[in-house]
Amino acid sequence: KNAVTYAMCIEGKQRSSEELAQEFSDIAVGGRSAVNFIIGSSFGLSDTIKKMSNKKLSMSKMTFPHQLARVMLLEQIYRGYKINANEKYHK
Repeated sequence: KNAVTYAMCIEGKQRSSEELAQEFSDIAVGGRSAVNFIIGSSFGLSDTIKKMSNKKLSMSKMTFPHQLARVMLLEQIYRGYKINANEKYHK
């Protein structure tokens, strides 16, 4: 109940690393304690999953294997938290 769920889908909004970091900050300040990301298969996500998600996020208009998308998303999550901590990882 207290989680924010992102559906990773091509029709989602593309965000910069800084914008995603700001969303993480806003989620935390808003009292949410968890963030979930749902990555679909090469067939995408069902409409049911997209409708139940709080947000839709797209990494690119291109299609990536879900194994690669997981690594790319993980790096962006890490980068977002480093941005919010004012650490040197982010350029």
